[in-house]
Amino acid sequence: MAPTVTLQTPHLSDYPELVQVWEASVRATHDFLPEGYIVLLREHVLHKYLDAVMLVCCKDARRRILGFAGVANGRVDLLFVMPEHRGQGVGQRLLRHAVNELNAERLDVNEQNPQALGFYLHEGFEVYGRSETDGLGQPYPLLHMRLARTAS
Repeated sequence: MAPTVTLQTPHLSDYPELVQVWEASVRATHDFLPEGYIVLLREHVLHKYLDAVMLVCCKDARRRILGFAGVANGRVDLLFVMPEHRGQGVGQRLLRHAVNELNAERLDVNEQNPQALGFYLHEGFEVYGRSETDGLGQPYPLLHMRLARTAS
């Protein structure tokens, strides 16, 4: 990742760009979601979810948001990266910040998103449970993950 990339706390004025990052990421990785549900979730992200978490974003030298994470109550509730910046360390940097600085130890991931599951497993998380439905009660199973404890 380029050294000109910085982590920052986004402002309210950044919310529209955060939603654009969210939508681009979801469209690239959540092909199991129908269009109407993405539209519904986009409204929830903008009007509910962003205000419910502690946010951090990754910006490039031109101040464009490459990705962002949201943490609440020890859990990563949001972590999304622009598709063209996946695999470049943006998500890893956001996740490590969430764990090391915001004390996140848990998260949920859509079972139907194997790329995200693989990322979190690679980053030291383990599956400890499963729900048949997502947070809105829809039939998109969630895997509950926690930071794996290393043996001492």
